[in-house]
Amino acid sequence: MAIQDVPNEIKNDPKLGRSMAKWGAIGAVVAIPLPFVGPIIGAAAGAGYAYYKNKKG
Repeated sequence: MAIQDVPNEIKNDPKLGRSMAKWGAIGAVVAIPLPFVGPIIGAAAGAGYAYYKNKKG
C-alpha cells in the first residue's frame, strides 16, 4: 500500500474519515502546550493513530 491510496480509503470508508478527524483534533489540542511539538504535528499524529487503529483492527 502506498501513501497515495490513503485518500481513496478515506473516501470509501466515512467512518475512518470521522475517526481521523476526531483523533486529529484531540492530538492538536493535547499538543498545544508542548512547544516542541505544536498543534500541526499533534493533529497529524492523532490522525495517524486513528488510521493505524482502523487498519489494525
